[in-house]
Amino acid sequence: MEPSPDCPLCPRLAAHRETLRAAHPDWFNAPVPGFGDKGGWLAIVGLAPGEKGANRTGRPFTGDGAGGLLFGTLAEFGLVRGDYGATADDGLELLDCRIVNAVRCLPPANKPTPEEMRSCRPFLKDELRAMPHLKVVLALGQIAHQSAGKALGGKLPKLPFAHGAVHRLHTGYVLVDSYHPSRLNQNSGRLTPEMFRAAVASAVDLKR
Repeated sequence: MEPSPDCPLCPRLAAHRETLRAAHPDWFNAPVPGFGDKGGWLAIVGLAPGEKGANRTGRPFTGDGAGGLLFGTLAEFGLVRGDYGATADDGLELLDCRIVNAVRCLPPANKPTPEEMRSCRPFLKDELRAMPHLKVVLALGQIAHQSAGKALGGKLPKLPFAHGAVHRLHTGYVLVDSYHPSRLNQNSGRLTPEMFRAAVASAVDLKR
Protein backbone atom coordinates (compact mmCIF):
# COMPACT_ATOMS: atom_id res chain seq x y z
CA MET A 1 0.00 0.00 0.00
CA GLU A 2 1.29 3.42 -0.99
CA PRO A 3 -0.12 6.82 0.01
CA SER A 4 -1.75 8.79 -2.78
CA PRO A 5 0.00 11.93 -4.07
CA ASP A 6 -2.70 13.94 -2.28
CA CYS A 7 -2.80 11.81 0.88
CA PRO A 8 -5.19 13.55 3.34
CA LEU A 9 -4.38 11.52 6.49
CA CYS A 10 -2.42 14.32 8.16
CA PRO A 11 -4.20 17.67 7.65
CA ARG A 12 -1.23 19.75 8.81
CA LEU A 13 1.16 18.01 6.41
CA ALA A 14 -1.38 18.17 3.57
CA ALA A 15 -1.75 21.94 4.08
CA HIS A 16 2.01 22.38 4.15
CA ARG A 17 2.29 20.35 0.95
CA GLU A 18 -0.23 22.61 -0.82
CA THR A 19 1.67 25.71 0.30
CA LEU A 20 4.88 24.35 -1.18
CA ARG A 21 3.14 23.27 -4.38
CA ALA A 22 2.05 26.86 -4.89
CA ALA A 23 5.52 28.22 -4.09
CA HIS A 24 7.52 25.54 -5.95
CA PRO A 25 5.35 23.87 -8.61
CA ASP A 26 8.40 22.15 -10.14
CA TRP A 27 9.24 20.25 -6.92
CA PHE A 28 8.03 16.72 -6.13
CA ASN A 29 5.79 17.90 -3.24
CA ALA A 30 4.09 14.56 -2.48
CA PRO A 31 4.57 11.56 -0.19
CA VAL A 32 8.08 10.30 -1.00
CA PRO A 33 8.25 6.59 -1.91
CA GLY A 34 10.91 4.19 -0.71
CA PHE A 35 14.07 3.79 -2.73
CA GLY A 36 16.19 0.72 -3.32
CA ASP A 37 16.17 -3.06 -3.41
CA LYS A 38 13.04 -4.76 -2.05
CA GLY A 39 14.94 -8.03 -2.15
CA GLY A 40 17.59 -6.70 0.21
CA TRP A 41 18.42 -7.73 3.76
CA LEU A 42 18.81 -4.16 5.08
CA ALA A 43 16.23 -1.39 5.48
CA ILE A 44 17.29 2.12 6.39
CA VAL A 45 14.60 4.21 8.06
CA GLY A 46 14.88 7.98 8.09
CA LEU A 47 12.73 10.60 9.76
CA ALA A 48 10.90 12.42 6.94
CA PRO A 49 11.67 14.16 3.65
CA GLY A 50 13.81 17.28 3.83
CA GLU A 51 12.29 20.40 2.28
CA LYS A 52 15.04 20.93 -0.29
CA GLY A 53 16.02 17.27 -0.34
CA ALA A 54 13.51 14.48 -0.88
CA ASN A 55 10.48 16.79 -0.95
CA ARG A 56 12.10 18.58 -3.87
CA THR A 57 13.68 15.61 -5.70
CA GLY A 58 11.26 12.78 -4.85
CA ARG A 59 13.97 10.39 -3.60
CA PRO A 60 14.97 9.83 0.05
CA PHE A 61 18.12 11.65 1.18
CA THR A 62 18.70 13.14 -2.26
CA GLY A 63 19.63 16.78 -2.69
CA ASP A 64 20.26 17.72 0.95
CA GLY A 65 23.21 17.70 3.34
CA ALA A 66 22.58 14.19 4.60
CA GLY A 67 22.77 12.40 1.24
CA GLY A 68 26.50 12.70 0.69
CA LEU A 69 27.40 11.03 3.99
CA LEU A 70 24.68 8.39 3.73
CA PHE A 71 25.28 7.26 0.16
CA GLY A 72 29.04 7.66 0.44
CA THR A 73 29.12 5.38 3.47
CA LEU A 74 26.83 2.81 1.86
CA ALA A 75 29.19 2.79 -1.14
CA GLU A 76 32.10 1.87 1.16
CA PHE A 77 30.26 -1.32 2.06
CA GLY A 78 29.31 -2.26 -1.49
CA LEU A 79 25.65 -1.30 -1.05
CA VAL A 80 25.62 1.20 -3.93
CA ARG A 81 26.11 0.99 -7.66
CA GLY A 82 26.92 4.24 -9.47
CA ASP A 83 27.74 7.71 -8.18
CA TYR A 84 25.56 9.93 -6.05
CA GLY A 85 24.80 13.09 -7.99
CA ALA A 86 22.22 14.62 -5.63
CA THR A 87 19.42 14.23 -8.19
CA ALA A 88 16.80 11.52 -8.58
CA ASP A 89 18.02 10.79 -12.12
CA ASP A 90 21.72 10.36 -11.30
CA GLY A 91 21.52 6.62 -12.01
CA LEU A 92 22.39 5.59 -8.45
CA GLU A 93 21.22 2.12 -7.40
CA LEU A 94 21.06 0.54 -3.97
CA LEU A 95 22.17 -3.08 -3.60
CA ASP A 96 20.72 -5.33 -0.87
CA CYS A 97 19.15 -2.38 0.93
CA ARG A 98 16.21 0.00 0.75
CA ILE A 99 15.56 3.44 2.25
CA VAL A 100 12.19 4.64 3.50
CA ASN A 101 11.10 7.43 5.83
CA ALA A 102 9.02 7.02 8.98
CA VAL A 103 6.86 9.92 7.75
CA ARG A 104 6.38 10.21 3.99
CA CYS A 105 5.48 13.91 3.78
CA LEU A 106 7.52 16.96 4.73
CA PRO A 107 6.65 18.16 8.26
CA PRO A 108 7.07 21.85 9.12
CA ALA A 109 10.44 22.42 10.84
CA ASN A 110 11.22 18.72 10.26
CA LYS A 111 9.15 17.82 13.32
CA PRO A 112 6.26 15.39 12.78
CA THR A 113 3.73 15.05 15.59
CA PRO A 114 3.14 11.71 17.32
CA GLU A 115 -0.25 11.51 15.58
CA GLU A 116 1.38 12.01 12.18
CA MET A 117 3.88 9.28 12.96
CA ARG A 118 1.04 6.92 13.86
CA SER A 119 -0.93 7.81 10.74
CA CYS A 120 2.03 7.06 8.48
CA ARG A 121 3.20 3.89 10.26
CA PRO A 122 1.02 1.52 8.19
CA PHE A 123 2.98 2.59 5.11
CA LEU A 124 6.25 1.86 6.90
CA LYS A 125 4.96 -1.54 7.99
CA ASP A 126 3.98 -2.34 4.41
CA GLU A 127 7.42 -1.32 3.16
CA LEU A 128 9.16 -3.61 5.64
CA ARG A 129 6.76 -6.49 4.98
CA ALA A 130 7.46 -6.14 1.26
CA MET A 131 11.09 -7.10 1.89
CA PRO A 132 11.01 -10.91 2.20
CA HIS A 133 14.73 -11.19 3.04
CA LEU A 134 14.83 -8.36 5.56
CA LYS A 135 17.09 -9.03 8.55
CA VAL A 136 18.40 -5.71 9.81
CA VAL A 137 16.89 -2.22 10.10
CA LEU A 138 19.14 0.81 10.55
CA ALA A 139 17.20 3.64 12.19
CA LEU A 140 18.50 7.16 11.60
CA GLY A 141 17.57 9.18 14.66
CA GLN A 142 15.29 8.67 17.63
CA ILE A 143 11.99 9.26 15.83
CA ALA A 144 12.91 6.76 13.12
CA HIS A 145 13.97 4.37 15.89
CA GLN A 146 10.58 4.66 17.56
CA SER A 147 8.60 4.16 14.36
CA ALA A 148 10.78 1.31 13.10
CA GLY A 149 10.70 -0.45 16.47
CA LYS A 150 6.90 -0.34 16.56
CA ALA A 151 6.59 -1.33 12.90
CA LEU A 152 8.76 -4.38 13.59
CA GLY A 153 6.64 -5.42 16.56
CA GLY A 154 9.04 -4.31 19.29
CA LYS A 155 8.20 -2.72 22.63
CA LEU A 156 9.85 0.69 23.00
CA PRO A 157 10.57 0.56 26.76
CA LYS A 158 12.83 -2.38 25.97
CA LEU A 159 14.48 -0.56 23.05
CA PRO A 160 16.24 2.56 24.38
CA PHE A 161 17.70 4.69 21.62
CA ALA A 162 21.46 5.25 21.58
CA HIS A 163 23.90 5.74 18.75
CA GLY A 164 25.39 2.37 17.88
CA ALA A 165 22.88 0.41 19.95
CA VAL A 166 21.87 -3.02 18.64
CA HIS A 167 18.44 -4.40 19.57
CA ARG A 168 17.50 -8.00 18.82
CA LEU A 169 13.72 -8.13 18.60
CA HIS A 170 11.61 -11.12 19.55
CA THR A 171 10.11 -10.94 16.05
CA GLY A 172 13.48 -12.00 14.62
CA TYR A 173 14.66 -8.67 13.26
CA VAL A 174 17.63 -6.64 14.47
CA LEU A 175 17.34 -2.88 14.94
CA VAL A 176 20.52 -0.79 14.83
CA ASP A 177 20.52 2.86 15.91
CA SER A 178 22.42 5.82 14.53
CA TYR A 179 22.19 9.54 14.97
CA HIS A 180 20.62 11.10 11.90
CA PRO A 181 23.22 12.13 9.27
CA SER A 182 21.72 15.61 9.00
CA ARG A 183 23.94 18.54 8.13
CA LEU A 184 23.23 19.95 11.60
CA ASN A 185 24.49 16.80 13.32
CA GLN A 186 27.53 16.69 11.04
CA ASN A 187 28.43 20.34 11.54
CA SER A 188 27.98 20.16 15.32
CA GLY A 189 30.17 17.08 15.58
CA ARG A 190 27.38 15.05 17.12
CA LEU A 191 27.78 12.58 14.27
CA THR A 192 31.17 12.17 12.62
CA PRO A 193 31.81 10.14 9.45
CA GLU A 194 33.63 7.61 11.61
CA MET A 195 30.67 7.25 13.96
CA PHE A 196 28.28 6.76 11.07
CA ARG A 197 30.57 4.26 9.40
CA ALA A 198 30.70 2.27 12.66
CA ALA A 199 26.89 2.11 12.82
CA VAL A 200 26.64 0.90 9.22
CA ALA A 201 29.44 -1.60 9.88
CA SER A 202 27.43 -3.00 12.80
CA ALA A 203 24.44 -3.51 10.51
CA VAL A 204 26.60 -5.20 7.88
CA ASP A 205 28.21 -7.50 10.45
CA LEU A 206 24.77 -8.61 11.65
CA LYS A 207 23.91 -9.89 8.18
CA ARG A 208 26.57 -12.61 8.46
